[in-house]
Amino acid sequence: MSAEVPLPEQPSPAAFDALYRGDFETFRRAAPPSDTARYTEFQFDRVPWDIGEAQPVVRDLEADGQIASEVLDIGCGPGENAIFLAGRGYQVCGLDAAPAAIAIARERARQRGLGEAVAFDVADATTMTDYTDRFTTVVDSALYHCFPEGQRHGYVAALHRAARPHARLHVLCFSDRVPDEFPGPFRISEDNLRGTLADAGWVVRRLEAATYTTAFTRADLAQQPTSSLAAVASGLGFDSDDRLLAPAWLATAERS
Repeated sequence: MSAEVPLPEQPSPAAFDALYRGDFETFRRAAPPSDTARYTEFQFDRVPWDIGEAQPVVRDLEADGQIASEVLDIGCGPGENAIFLAGRGYQVCGLDAAPAAIAIARERARQRGLGEAVAFDVADATTMTDYTDRFTTVVDSALYHCFPEGQRHGYVAALHRAARPHARLHVLCFSDRVPDEFPGPFRISEDNLRGTLADAGWVVRRLEAATYTTAFTRADLAQQPTSSLAAVASGLGFDSDDRLLAPAWLATAERS
């Protein structure tokens, strides 16, 4: 099994910031195109991973007792996972490289009466120099797979420094079962995820197949039937709200 499916250069933090500001065209120009010429690219008018609530996997982790304060939501985006966990009583810090994402997260927390319960800030996930030895739980919901191999090792090492001894790390990332036609970041093999975490000092306690819920619905795909995403959707599946699901890994590791 290969370590990853190589793709063109991934969008920069500035491109992600443009996406959160609603500049979808700038993000589309920065995103890697599909290699499948017979399909057109899927045109979107929303942040593809912003489902307006916490990822179901994160909800399940909390219900299963896998979260403990103090929590880091790394690559928090618009803040839904962090806000959910803060509402459940955890001390939560959400970090993202995109200032526009942080602005959205802060406003959503304020609107839900949790503005004082969760802290959001702009930070580089590959360094996090101001957060050493701080967190007992780290949640990565779809950030790991955004980094190329050269950055991935430094990223999980930075998480290790930010975590306290015996802290838990939960990583939800796209797996190598995601079809080539599916637009998005790097595909990650089980071996790659296990090896990268272990190299940084994380002890993998669990690694299993999961799904990542996207913001795209069956109706959205029906409006663009010749797009690359619509072409593979039937093989991926939808949740009870008709949202498209992407194959993923869920890894839980402990800081040594």
